Amino acid sequence: MNNKAIGVFDSGVGGLTVTKALSELLPNENLVYFGDTAHLPYGDKSAEAIQNYSLGIAEYLIESHQVKAILVACNSASAVAFKVLQERFGDIVPIFNVIDPVARYIGLESNFSKVGVIGTRATISSKTYTNKIQELNAEVEVSSLPTPLLVPIIEEGLSNTSISSETLRHYLSNDVLKSVEALILGCTHYPHIQEEIEQLKRNTIALIDSPEIVSRNVKDVLGSMNLLNDSADSGEYSFYVSDYTDVFEHIAQLMFGENIHLQEQNIWK
Repeated sequence: MNNKAIGVFDSGVGGLTVTKALSELLPNENLVYFGDTAHLPYGDKSAEAIQNYSLGIAEYLIESHQVKAILVACNSASAVAFKVLQERFGDIVPIFNVIDPVARYIGLESNFSKVGVIGTRATISSKTYTNKIQELNAEVEVSSLPTPLLVPIIEEGLSNTSISSETLRHYLSNDVLKSVEALILGCTHYPHIQEEIEQLKRNTIALIDSPEIVSRNVKDVLGSMNLLNDSADSGEYSFYVSDYTDVFEHIAQLMFGENIHLQEQNIWK
């Protein structure tokens, strides 16, 4: 069981940021990544649709790849589908999301009194970050802003262009985010544009490194369950998408620094 892969999924390239952090923290773990590119972005879908997609992917990862754990590397799915995933598959494999570890960090470990959250419409409208942070620490003020144009920009390979810069400038100047001390990038796509955000904000606020926080949580929990890979060999990585895109393969190759073999696997047929 220990040597089986960790399954990771997202609607597209966003979850690769968490997968990369996981590969650096746990270099001997085998990883299977599934990007549901046929249905991206999840952030504009209904909660019911996101839940159905998430259940289908989890079933595929468990039945076809016999994964030992699943990381929901998508904020939208973490916000609206995590509970149903736990109910359906929680007795089979441990399931992780990308929101709870960040909420615990903000609510229990940091000293921030006012934080901002940017994310998809699904994530922001769910109020999951606000509720979870304030359940842990009612003194923390949370200001949330939907930023729906960012995922399509990133998926189209338009990061670090005038299009992304102007879009970010528009969102980050919103009064909702005025005077926040820290900004949670509430979408796993957003670390792809983290440097642009830092330049626009001129390092005046702290950006929360969600991939690192999430990866540490996965390591701690799997360690406590004696499920960490005890092999001395480097892990093997497999990448699947429900609809092949050149941009996905290009970004994956840039991030992992090797010739990524991307396989199309339309599990919805």
